[in-house]
Amino acid sequence: LTVAGAQELGSFWERMIQPQVFAIMLTRYGGTESVNESRRASDKIANGQCIFVTRQAYDETGGHGAVRDKVAEDLSMAQLYFALGRRSFLVLGMPQLSTRMYTSLRELVAGWGKNIYAGGRDTVPFGAFGRAIYPLLLVLPALSGLVPPTLLALCLAHVLGHGVLVWSAIVTGANLLWWLGVYVLLGLSPAYALLYPLGSAMMLYIAGRSIVRGNRVQWKDRSYVAQ
Repeated sequence: LTVAGAQELGSFWERMIQPQVFAIMLTRYGGTESVNESRRASDKIANGQCIFVTRQAYDETGGHGAVRDKVAEDLSMAQLYFALGRRSFLVLGMPQLSTRMYTSLRELVAGWGKNIYAGGRDTVPFGAFGRAIYPLLLVLPALSGLVPPTLLALCLAHVLGHGVLVWSAIVTGANLLWWLGVYVLLGLSPAYALLYPLGSAMMLYIAGRSIVRGNRVQWKDRSYVAQ
């Protein structure tokens, strides 16, 4: 049993990047019902900040030692439990649990950089094909947030034509409404939504950096190769 709690967003960069990451995760996994009802191990996920498991089940499945070569060990443990025929449940506990994962831009880049490619590959369905296209899937969300406002700016500077102007204005407006809703839901100032292209740009940087490094991971003065 794993609990997904609230995220504490104290700094400017946390408020820019963390909502981008969790929007991607929500798109990939859906809500708790989608995760719990799926029959595929690759759809299972756990929050390492809060996991409950019986001692017997933990020992019989090898504990954390069984996922020691995985960069996202919490996710890998949930998938392993399900693959071995055990039950795995994700529940929401926003009022009961809150965590501040990272406190600076440097920590955000390092923390998500180690997870989203080397760890994220284990969440991709469709085997080798899914892994092959995963780098593209990883950068698409950031590009969808960054490209429309960039094209809109070029249109307003009279570099591009009217057709691109209409398309980019519509998509940028839709993205802005989405992020307005996200920041209101998070209890933060809606003004942060105006800066969503900056968050997308940082996500593109983190994803690109992670893809280039591949399965080579560095975290807290440790370097290793994730499997």
